[in-house]
Amino acid sequence: MPSTGAAVAWGRRALLMALAASPLALRAQDAAAPVRFGILPLGGAFESRNDWEPLLADLARALGRPVSVLSVTSYAALEQAIQRGEVDMAFLSGRMALDAVTLHGMKVVAQVTRHDGLPGYRALLLGRRGTQPATLQAVLETPERWRLARGEARSVSGYIVPQLQLFLPNRIVMETRFRSELVGTHQAAALAVANGDADVATNNTADFERFKLQFPAEAARLQVLWESDLIPHAQIVMRGDYPPAFQAQVQAFLTGYARAPGPRGDAERAVLKALHDLAGFVAADNSSLLPAARLAYQLARQNALTGQWVNEAARQARLSRIEGQYAEQQAALRGANP
Repeated sequence: MPSTGAAVAWGRRALLMALAASPLALRAQDAAAPVRFGILPLGGAFESRNDWEPLLADLARALGRPVSVLSVTSYAALEQAIQRGEVDMAFLSGRMALDAVTLHGMKVVAQVTRHDGLPGYRALLLGRRGTQPATLQAVLETPERWRLARGEARSVSGYIVPQLQLFLPNRIVMETRFRSELVGTHQAAALAVANGDADVATNNTADFERFKLQFPAEAARLQVLWESDLIPHAQIVMRGDYPPAFQAQVQAFLTGYARAPGPRGDAERAVLKALHDLAGFVAADNSSLLPAARLAYQLARQNALTGQWVNEAARQARLSRIEGQYAEQQAALRGANP
């Protein structure tokens, strides 16, 4: 009979062998398998696919293997695809990137940069010119009068930051205090206000600039009622079980893209200009998600403080769990980097 220690060691080896033989692990080792790239839905799914395809075609040539595009209509659909193991790389922001790394074994390899040189963008609250509510104060005083268009619950600028920095401090919960709400992309939210289907909408500075170019007549009807603090830019994540050399190859492609002088660099810069007016990519690791983790922590804590509980002990227990989870998350994001 083998000893207990030997049995445990054998069990661990068997588990590692099983994991290595799993379809996902084997796929990561297959140099011919397409890299499946998931796109965060900022406009329509078709539009997002068209925006990203030139860059991903260049990536496929650089890697010498196909890159396929997964363009979805909602954050939830992309999250489900990641959970099912159908995404190898993705363009994600904030909470989505955080969950991909901490829950689904992905890894940050790059972060986007923009031409304005700022290290981030801002969430916005938009209203319609010449109509009520004409001021932010009017929104906050009587939210039940107004129809809200907002992003999904995992959208940093469409939901998390406005809820955390604007509404909850004024004792307003977006889901329950407004007359009605529409949930969708930033583009859909802005169009809803411009066309009179909503009174106010969450958005962000980067997507609103893009909206002005695509829908100038509708954008002229809108005004900014509120701006948030800076929010860090989105990340490119990829599966952590890819070989380190392949991860390094992808990171080198991204950080070198649009940096070369001459016609090639000009063509790549034009691709990025059309792609949400990006300037390029900088190397990043999981620690770049620490601001996103802090936002998620602050929102969870604020919800616990303002929510209704059976008793104070239950509230304190929830707050204690939030603190513990946040500490573990911070350690993981810092410790996963070399």
